[in-house]
Amino acid sequence: MAALGAEQSQRPAYPPAMHYDLTTLPNGLRVISERMPSSRSVAIGCWVDTGSRDETAVEAGSSHFLEHLLFKGSDLWDARRIAESFDAIGAHHNAFTSKEYTCYWAKMRDADLPLGVEILAEMLQRPSFRQEEIDSERNVVLEEINMNEDDPTDVAHEEFIRALWAGHPLGPPVLGTRDSITNMTRETIRGYWHRRYSPKSVVIAVAGHIEHKTLVDMVTDYFGGWQGDEIDRPHLEVDTGPAVAVRKRDTEQAHLVFGGHGLKRADDRRYAHLVLDHVLGGGMSSRLFTEIREKRGLAYAVHSFRLPMSEIGARAIYVGTTPSQAPEVLKLLRHELDKMRSDGLSADELARAKGHVKGALALAMEDTSSRMNRLGRNELTGVDHLSVDEIVAEVDAVELEDILDVAAAVCDAPYVLGATGPFDEADLESYVQ
Repeated sequence: MAALGAEQSQRPAYPPAMHYDLTTLPNGLRVISERMPSSRSVAIGCWVDTGSRDETAVEAGSSHFLEHLLFKGSDLWDARRIAESFDAIGAHHNAFTSKEYTCYWAKMRDADLPLGVEILAEMLQRPSFRQEEIDSERNVVLEEINMNEDDPTDVAHEEFIRALWAGHPLGPPVLGTRDSITNMTRETIRGYWHRRYSPKSVVIAVAGHIEHKTLVDMVTDYFGGWQGDEIDRPHLEVDTGPAVAVRKRDTEQAHLVFGGHGLKRADDRRYAHLVLDHVLGGGMSSRLFTEIREKRGLAYAVHSFRLPMSEIGARAIYVGTTPSQAPEVLKLLRHELDKMRSDGLSADELARAKGHVKGALALAMEDTSSRMNRLGRNELTGVDHLSVDEIVAEVDAVELEDILDVAAAVCDAPYVLGATGPFDEADLESYVQ
């Protein structure tokens, strides 16, 4: 029987074979790869250990703005040359920014990887920061903020995070604000790049048809001369009580995000939480979907999700419903959370949830992009690199007692509610008490 606490949990025995290779260059840059010999493609990601949590007030939105600007290129590789070169080899390329990291990625034919490495190296190490391109891309980012503001679902999620992590570096939005982006100068964004982009803060992850030594030689050629200092990031706890944050709008549907604090990324209980989350609101057979949509027809969309971060985490439930039905929905959410905390799962629910998690994992790991993402994210954030078989063993080791332990930690007050709809905050405060 598995122990209840994270500190005492019994870990499964793993097969001895390594499924990845890792090399650290003399300048501190890490190169990690997973060979997939049956594939004819490779996916590469340059993972940078910086996100919105690392910004000062005047830099709010810099991580995401910088992601846009790096595709404008350098003096040697301008935006048009980058786009035409990727198009000429049929590659897919893009980037994304989160609260804790930024990733620049490309997927291409294996023979074209040297070109992909060269382009990404130029983007990360020698951005030009031309003023006219900063001004042009500033408008693009402002339109992205406008698009986010027009989506009531996105707004509800932002309100939830703002209330849950108020005063913490994870609280502000990744995109920044209209004011911060409008007023951001070339010196501010260049200074942020200089402060946060360093070989010591970067992981290059590759999955696909590649030999690790060949990859290391390639990366050394293009990134080996890059120099930079160590970067740091203070880890802070947050103590939030019951809270409601509402963006009042005269909408046909109320958008509710209800939850609270969850498990941090490396918590040993994360696999039990994954199983619990699936049973609670992870699919069309979940408790929330069954009770709120199937039995009562109160919502079209309802699901639960987790937001694990370095030192803290969140768990939440999203529901879209008619405003007049919001009180009934919120009562049902509280009821289902209370029931999970007091009763846990049945043996049948546990078995079905394990089967789903294992099946979804296997399907998700079929392509090079998924494997590259897992490699890069885990290496950058310090999570153990487990193979599919090793994760399956972790999931199989979850027992009913483990679910009760996690439910006691993540299905209890204090509750936080973020909402968009025709409400005042006082209308909803009773549901988080």
